[in-house]
Amino acid sequence: MDASTAGPLPGQDAAHPHGQYGRAAKWFHWITLGLMLVALPTGFVIKFITGEADGAYKMGFYAIHESAGLTILFAAIARIAWKVRHPPPPHPADLPPMMRKAAAATHHGLYALLILQPLMGFFMTNAFGFPMQGRTAYLGFIDLPKFMEPSEGLANALSWGHTIGGYLFVVLLVAHIGGAVFHHAIRRDGTLMRML
Repeated sequence: MDASTAGPLPGQDAAHPHGQYGRAAKWFHWITLGLMLVALPTGFVIKFITGEADGAYKMGFYAIHESAGLTILFAAIARIAWKVRHPPPPHPADLPPMMRKAAAATHHGLYALLILQPLMGFFMTNAFGFPMQGRTAYLGFIDLPKFMEPSEGLANALSWGHTIGGYLFVVLLVAHIGGAVFHHAIRRDGTLMRML
């Protein structure tokens, strides 16, 4: 069905000629971004924190990073469940097929990482023998049960995957933000405005 003949789109108005995302979808999007702005930087700098006698400062970074990551997982699951029942507005009818494919690939990659990255981190900490308890409890006060005995081989494999996932997250975020800026500044097609 052609978008121009399908009738009014959800949230369509003068400022959003191609429709817009619903309020809940916008909240999920911006909350997730905020959590990622906490999880990514803390994750990248943890390994450089050394020289403490008791490790309290480093444990603080782990607590923040792991709590943000696990909250991202919960938000992503809720967001996907919401999206199944509330599909996003369609792309503008004149969007070239290659741009549709690039947008779909970027979004699918981000959704996959929003699930896989926190899971890898969560099981990695368990495999290293540091479940989210005590100084690294979820949100600072919720001790989560230990899911496995320490396993150095599994922990190292998960650590490698988690590190690669972190860098891939940055690449996809740059692509996503770059695409939004391109649509807004170059194509001027209202794509960015659908999420505002």
